[in-house]
Amino acid sequence: MFDKKIDGSRLQVDDPELDPIWDMCARLNVPVLIHIAEPAAFFEPLDYKNERWLELSLFPDRRHQEGVRFEELMTERNNMVRKHPNTRFILAHFGWHANDLVRAAKLLDENPNVYFDVAAVLYDFGRQPRAAHDFFVKYQDRILFGKDTYAPDEYPYYWRVFETADEYFDYYRDYHAYWKLYGMNLPDVVLKKLYFANALKVTPGLSPAGFEN
Repeated sequence: MFDKKIDGSRLQVDDPELDPIWDMCARLNVPVLIHIAEPAAFFEPLDYKNERWLELSLFPDRRHQEGVRFEELMTERNNMVRKHPNTRFILAHFGWHANDLVRAAKLLDENPNVYFDVAAVLYDFGRQPRAAHDFFVKYQDRILFGKDTYAPDEYPYYWRVFETADEYFDYYRDYHAYWKLYGMNLPDVVLKKLYFANALKVTPGLSPAGFEN
């Protein structure tokens, strides 16, 4: 969003100067975990229609009202993954489409080299548990567990959303989600892929030690 080229223009996600990096990752069979943009609401006006108003009020530096827009970044990202079909891209934070699973599905369907991680978007799965359940079952080979930080007190919330059918419970950060969450009740076969099996498949050389076969 902010990196500049030597001529002062913004370095776009799909800039041809970056192509050799993605090509090398394909040749070396190295997956690319990439974080592009921020939640779409961060780019929108801070008004009663913005469901992230509390977070943006508490942390005004997270607002992106000037410069590049969310859809510009998504277009550039999609161009990048299409240009490099042999490079595996893991899109952090579900590509910021956890709140729009139809759009997320379209991205996966059109780009077999794309995977999602679930870091920091649990609140979106927990408010649409049935749709999220069906999505995770359908795309069970394309989703990886992820976290921004090692925070042991936060993990039980992930387990509860993914593994149980519990209803109407709190998220661990009220400024991220003031709504209640519900469990997705995912089957064990999907949970194993989510927690470790997909990571072992996508990341060559990752040791399986400590994981269930």
